[in-house]
Order: sequence, then C-alpha cells, then structure tokens
Amino acid sequence: MSKILLVEDDIDISNLIEIHLKDLGFDLDKAYDGQDGLLKATNSKYNLIILDLMLPKKDGLEVCRELRLQRNNTPIMMLTSKSEEIDKVVGLELGADDYMTKPFSVRELTARVKAILRRVQISNQETGDQRIIQKDGFMINKDKRLVE
Repeated sequence: MSKILLVEDDIDISNLIEIHLKDLGFDLDKAYDGQDGLLKATNSKYNLIILDLMLPKKDGLEVCRELRLQRNNTPIMMLTSKSEEIDKVVGLELGADDYMTKPFSVRELTARVKAILRRVQISNQETGDQRIIQKDGFMINKDKRLVE
C-alpha cells in the first residue's frame, strides 16, 4: 500500500482528497501547515507528497526546497491556486514532479497520483533499488542513512 502525505491548509479540500485517496486504498497522513508537513516528510517515509504552495508557518516552495536539500527524493505534486506560468516553472525547478492548479478535478488528481506512483514503482524495479539491505548481520537503511 502506498503512503501519501497531504500538506493542505484548507480542511474542506484536505477532507475531499482524503476521501478519494482512501477509497483507492492509499494510506494518507495529513498536515495543515508547512512546518508540520516538513517535519512529517522528514521523519517518515512516503511514496508521494501532495503539497499546497500557500501554507501557514512555511510555504510549499520552502518545504519543497528544504526536502530536496535533504536529498529527500520523494515525488512531490504541487497543488495550488497559483496558476501563472512562472509559478509553475518555479515549483518544477525547485524539485516538484507535477503541478496542479485549483480548482481541480478529483478524477484528474487521482489519475496523476496513480501515474506518479506507477512511474516510481517501475523505476525502482528497473534499478533494483532496495531501501533496506540486510546481509551477514548488517542492515543498511538508505532512507535513514543508517548502518547497523
């Protein structure tokens, strides 16, 4: 089951997305401000982050920038009311993998989520990327950069 982090300050939009993604079988965590979203994204492993741009405490661009500086390569889908071309370009250049503007179609959102997750799964299979490797009593956790 894929685990998704939704960082969205509008409770109605957050609840709408939650209903549809859970109906598809996704495990969903939510954060309502950028600071909490960054903390959750840093401390837990997600298959996808859906990130609003205009958030309290820390905006979505800053969250995206900080995650990429931490070498967190979790796919990020920006979801925002900012629809100017420059806003899209900045979001994508900072490391977002996709960009949707509000208002949005729930069907299109769920299709994009599935497409991103499908691409990541195929990429991981092709590279043989294992996030945790165990051998001869050693365990290497790539996500946490930990060797035990």
